Amino acid sequence: MTMQIRWIAVPVAVLCLCSHALAIDMPKRKSGLWEIKLVHDRSSRPAQTMQMCIDQKTDDMAQQMGANVAKQACSKQDIRREGGKIVGDSICKIGETTATSHSVFSGAFDQSYRGEIRTQYAPPLMGKSETTTVIEARWIGPCAADQKPGDMIMPNGMKININQISGKQ
Repeated sequence: MTMQIRWIAVPVAVLCLCSHALAIDMPKRKSGLWEIKLVHDRSSRPAQTMQMCIDQKTDDMAQQMGANVAKQACSKQDIRREGGKIVGDSICKIGETTATSHSVFSGAFDQSYRGEIRTQYAPPLMGKSETTTVIEARWIGPCAADQKPGDMIMPNGMKININQISGKQ
């Protein structure tokens, strides 16, 4: 059960926080099916790849979820443009741990983007004092006929809907 919760919680949290980073004066993601690949710590374990069906309402809701998480958990949230990149620095509390993150996102954003998030934890979180997460996302086409906005197909094949998780549906 704990592993299932982790499969859901980690990607949803990352997506919400990253969508908040993309919220500043960025073009919206194109409606349709997005493939999102997460690589943690450049480790030898395979990347976690999920798919998400979005429309503009769902994209806006994900950005709002990210903003709400940041308001509650972060004492610092500095997001700015540097040329064609979005750069962010944050200090957030996760339980008793302080997470200090630096992120850099680049790409066309409405078609594809790549982000790298480096985080230091004090005290260590789940035995780690530092992590690096790379996110690569790309639009792959229209959502399948059996998908609705907010549907996410997790790496383990589980299907969830972030609109239902957030209570927006």
